[in-house]
Amino acid sequence: MGRPRVVIVGAGFGGLAAAKALKRVPVDGLLIDRHNYHLFQPLLYQVASGLLDPSEIAHPIRTVLRRAHNVDVLMAEVTGIDVPGRRVLTSVGAEPYDMLVLAAGSTTNFFGIPYLESHASGLKSLPEALLLRAHVLDAFERAAACTDAAQRARLLTFAVVGGGPTGVECAGAFAELFRHVLPKDFPKLDFGEMTLVLVEGMGELLGTFAPRLGRKAAKALERKGVRVLLNRVVRDVSGGALVLDDGQRIDAETVIWTAGVRAVPAAALLGVRAASLGRIPVTSTLHLPEHPEVFVIGDLAELHERDAPLPMLAPVAIQQGRHVARVVAARVAGRPEPSFRYRDKGTMATIGRGAAVAQIGPIHINGFIGWLMWIFVHLVYLIGFRSRTIALASWGWNFLFYDRPVRLIVPPGSKEA
Repeated sequence: MGRPRVVIVGAGFGGLAAAKALKRVPVDGLLIDRHNYHLFQPLLYQVASGLLDPSEIAHPIRTVLRRAHNVDVLMAEVTGIDVPGRRVLTSVGAEPYDMLVLAAGSTTNFFGIPYLESHASGLKSLPEALLLRAHVLDAFERAAACTDAAQRARLLTFAVVGGGPTGVECAGAFAELFRHVLPKDFPKLDFGEMTLVLVEGMGELLGTFAPRLGRKAAKALERKGVRVLLNRVVRDVSGGALVLDDGQRIDAETVIWTAGVRAVPAAALLGVRAASLGRIPVTSTLHLPEHPEVFVIGDLAELHERDAPLPMLAPVAIQQGRHVARVVAARVAGRPEPSFRYRDKGTMATIGRGAAVAQIGPIHINGFIGWLMWIFVHLVYLIGFRSRTIALASWGWNFLFYDRPVRLIVPPGSKEA
């Protein structure tokens, strides 16, 4: 009898962690993803705001798994899953499995608001970040040549929707770009006409943090010129403008949507009923109750601890990916399978140059010390010495000179000479 074949779908944090952890397990692995790179999604907003180059947050999957000799890589689109036949159907053919690990991740949640998806920019993929960067810079170029005051005001109005970590970090990064970098590029443009708004549906920013840290973040953003609107929910998009629940309209050329995510629609592929946000309920060992050979991890999995589902965060996905490898090893060796327990190591968010908030259990940190902690943690999670070195140099350069070096208008897919 041959070695068990483990197929992993998705090269995000969870899938890549599982693949790397399988290198010492006597199985044959296959990692399937539609891209040939692993993306460090938490820093996409820094690509969009011109601070980092895409190569600093994306790393070739085959390079990452170079030492995992028992794990192969397939770049393909998954089109279906034959659970009874134990096959993953892809754009290049079917791949059989003895055990399957689904780590396909999440997508932007537009909450069914009509026209919002076509009007707003998400931040879940590299093409989205590059398109947003090009769109923002193009808005300033058009504003510089615009003679109509109303149209210029629309071009110079930017709305970030969602006051979680991604929204706060995004608003802080763009505020610094608009206040300290672009005025030097556009000296004839009146930046007093520029408006940056952060819209949050709850009564405070960073709802998963301690309230004090949310208030600190709001004050820091306001000092950077961000207009923070709390207890406001986007209800509609009408005439190209965001319509809030109190009737207020925000006529913005650029809308950045960070208000939530939902699992990719994988439940239907498995023939199971989805739970909240499209997530798939799993057992304590991270597999489907009726199919122990099918594991689901990361943003796609719903597992409750302390009467609440685990958050859709990278640390959860990484720990679950490593745990699945331990379960597979135990299953191959005939040992009892361990249950998963999430170890919360804290959360943090940067508000821009020299400022961040961090919450590690009862310890709350903000300001410059929090920012240094944020840098250290992200350097640990970034893949590759080169990426860490260049990212650290970019953060240091921005700290000293308030500069965003990657200000190129090159939309993804552009073929212009």
